[in-house]
Parts: sequence; C-alpha cells; structure tokens
Amino acid sequence: MTKGARLLGAAFATCLAGTFSVSALQAETIAPTAVEIVDMEAKSPLTGKAGDPVAGRDTFADRKKGNCLACHANADLGELLFHGEVGPELDGVGDRWSTEQLRAIVINSKQVFGDQTIMPGFYTTALGARIADKFTDKTILSAQEVEDVVAYLLTLKEN
Repeated sequence: MTKGARLLGAAFATCLAGTFSVSALQAETIAPTAVEIVDMEAKSPLTGKAGDPVAGRDTFADRKKGNCLACHANADLGELLFHGEVGPELDGVGDRWSTEQLRAIVINSKQVFGDQTIMPGFYTTALGARIADKFTDKTILSAQEVEDVVAYLLTLKEN
C-alpha cells in the first residue's frame, strides 16, 4: 500500500468519525530541516494538533526538557525554585509576541535574534559545535512539545 493510499484511508476514517478538521498534509509533523522562519515568524504549525498549554507548562518547567526556568523568570511558576536571570522575564510574553513569533523563537532563537543570544534552538538539528554524538541530528523538543510550549507562553498575559 502506498503512503498516499494509507493517508487517504486514514483521512476517510477520520472523516467518518466526524473529527476531520485538518488535511492529511497538515496533520503530518514538519521536520526540523523543513521549518521556515521568515521575518521572525514561523507561520506554519509544526503538527496538525493544537498546542496544549498545560502540557507546555510542564515542558517549560521540566529541567530535563525545556529547562526554560534556567534562564527565564516566570511568575506563573513561582512555586518552583531557581528562576534564571539570563533571559528576559516571560510575564506578559503572550501580549508582546504573536503565536508565529513565539513559535519561531522556540524553534530556533538564533535564526530570530542572531548569534548574540545564548538561547538554544529547541527544534533544530543545527545545535553548534562540540555536540555529543548521541545528540547529533536530534532536537531538544519534539514538534508537539514546541507547539505546547507556545500555547503555554500565549497564556502569560500582563493582566
């Protein structure tokens, strides 16, 4: 069975279930090497599934995944210790940046801000020099985790 036939069958089954809301092409995950960041924006979602802000909060706080608190202060996670001061505070970030801008920043901040930022790219395989072999050609976060973190960041409003 060809990939096209499998996709068509899956799309038909989903449509029958009454939940078909995105095309089969949109439902596929965009590979890190295929992501386009133009004018500080990544317009296309990385997956066909909406970001989950609760899962994004967990990823943001997870010291073994996003580890965002190592550099950023965030009042929403005030119950956790050791907020960093290297990056900007993220309180109100959902008011300052669009979905597309936040997605681009999380995907690859160096492509947005240039090499002066120390923030890693979380969905790129271009991680720089002296990368351990086990991390070669791997991303820090999955495509869905990026979408979840972006959904969480959008909840961080000024008021």
